[in-house]
Amino acid sequence: MAKKNYVLDTNVILHDFKCIENFQDNDVFIPITVLEEVDKFKKGYEQINFNARAFTRILDDKIAEAEGGHSKKGIKINENGVQINADGGKVFILTNGLHNEKVEGVFRQNLNDHRILSAALTLSESSTLPTILVSKDVNLRIKAISLGLKAEDYTTDQVDVEDIFAQNYSEVQVGDPGIIDSLYISKGEGVDINELSLPFTPLPNQTFVIKSPQSTALVRIDNEAAKARSIEKKTFMGITPRNAEQTMAFDLLSDQSLTLIGLTGTAGTGKTLLALAAALAMAEDYQQILLARPIVSLANKDIGFLPGDYKQKILPYMQPLFDNLNVIKNQFNEGSPQARKLEDMLSSEKLVIEALAYIRGRSLSNVICIIDEAQNLTPQEIKTVITRAGDNTRMIFTGDVHQIDSPYLDTRSNGLAYMIERMRGEDFFGHVNLIQGERSHLSDVASRKL
Repeated sequence: MAKKNYVLDTNVILHDFKCIENFQDNDVFIPITVLEEVDKFKKGYEQINFNARAFTRILDDKIAEAEGGHSKKGIKINENGVQINADGGKVFILTNGLHNEKVEGVFRQNLNDHRILSAALTLSESSTLPTILVSKDVNLRIKAISLGLKAEDYTTDQVDVEDIFAQNYSEVQVGDPGIIDSLYISKGEGVDINELSLPFTPLPNQTFVIKSPQSTALVRIDNEAAKARSIEKKTFMGITPRNAEQTMAFDLLSDQSLTLIGLTGTAGTGKTLLALAAALAMAEDYQQILLARPIVSLANKDIGFLPGDYKQKILPYMQPLFDNLNVIKNQFNEGSPQARKLEDMLSSEKLVIEALAYIRGRSLSNVICIIDEAQNLTPQEIKTVITRAGDNTRMIFTGDVHQIDSPYLDTRSNGLAYMIERMRGEDFFGHVNLIQGERSHLSDVASRKL
């Protein structure tokens, strides 16, 4: 494969601070403008600030290892301290070509994006190697292409979303109804998966529907992918599943041996409600239930200054979580023991609803942690959250990978899809994709047609 030049945009570095190690034997160029932008993000406690600091440290270490302690001849790209290839790629800092005449003739505004574009175009004009601008900013990629410069998205952590969903919700047709009878008779013990003659290789904790001309059964593979058993409908905190996928989700949520669960689906399919109901039903087995979500406004538009203390400031962002809690509370009469118990859990902080930003640095032991709207997290942020898990802690991630408010994430590169792709097949992980909307008929039709 011919060697190439890759010019990185700032958002790639802030998305993955180890990105310079993922271009194999190709050369990586970082415009000085990108370093200036990264420097502006180094202060703060969000994941994006951590990534800025981590990248700067990595680059500093590699410069220190470079011959002569400078980057003029390029910095060798190492992976875990080992040089990838003796004739492999290097990292260069671009300080020239920030004002390309062609770029400035087309784009009159003096923007950092245009300086980065100028640096990439100047390199392309002076180098004999193909030059590609790598950016997660779709608009900047379009600008580059309009000038005849090749541009690509950063695809290292992208996954095939359709493949993920196909692996987790399937209908299997069988001609012999006796197979389904065996599933119901065996109940919790299950039957050997070889008896099912499945048209695919089952994964641990995979769920699907099996049908014969006379009957139907919901099936779950055990965590060793050796047996299959039928799934029985469960009710938690007055919430009863309304369709097959919700029944499957409750089955996974009720299994405390599963410490990591992903629930995906469109708006109104009940992802958060099911997770919260199951967690509340098991509250006695854990010290705390933590319900969190990233603070990302609709269309990434900030709602402006908010008065009050911390809790008052985050309340507008956390309101959807309180809405789900109110649905569960409404299953019981006002003043009933169950309703009072929910109120006591909030006041005693047995149940905590907070912004996800404050989870960094914590160690969560004996906790059920539900992360809502996880599709707005990057793969690195998902990793940060999961690595907070201590003893007897369960992590439940919910979200819709087709409803993303972050400007630099999409259905293939968001952290929720990435986590599901990397974790499926593990004996402690389960995933269900909820399809049918149950919030209301209006909500279900709007999700499908609008």
